[in-house]
Amino acid sequence: MKKLILIEHPVALHKLARLRDKETQSSQFRDLMAELARLLAYEATRDLKMKEVSIETPLAKTSVKIVEDFPIVISIMRAGNGMLDGILSMLPRASAGHIGMYRDKFINHTIEYFFRMPERSKGRMVLLAEPLLATGDTAIASIDRLKQFGVGKIRLLCLVVSPEGLQKLHHIHPDVEVFALAQDAGLDSEGNLLPGIGDAGNRLYNTKD
Repeated sequence: MKKLILIEHPVALHKLARLRDKETQSSQFRDLMAELARLLAYEATRDLKMKEVSIETPLAKTSVKIVEDFPIVISIMRAGNGMLDGILSMLPRASAGHIGMYRDKFINHTIEYFFRMPERSKGRMVLLAEPLLATGDTAIASIDRLKQFGVGKIRLLCLVVSPEGLQKLHHIHPDVEVFALAQDAGLDSEGNLLPGIGDAGNRLYNTKD
């Protein structure tokens, strides 16, 4: 199992470059994140189990292959919501859930404030949307929670990851595959990715000048 799968397609990297640019405005940022999320979802679902069914085309009956069971898509709020619609547009039959989780710098601990899962979640694959894997704390806490809930295989979908966050994540959850577009150089003293894309939530929703 490869622990980090980098999607180094030229079109994806071009879109990521535009996402990084500080001159990219919120409306463009939202569109780019949704487009990149679709590409990540495409790569992360290459091995979904298929089954054969019979259908009729306008000309004849035939057998075709369809996905047997779609994964659950979970957003780590709030920045993960920027990826959610893009993933669901690629997987329209998937169900979705949300985890509200943040790292409190004052107490150096993650805090959960919201958790909502689809009814049929036990044992099912999860695509976990987290645009940035920086320190890794919120992703790790979210994965802890999902495993407590009894889901199946978890795949983490990120735009950009840090070496530090990746190492910490795989020390605690070695079974989780990470699909990303790039691995950045590292973190600054405040735990921000460098060069990164800035604060994804603020840029998505234009909440900071």
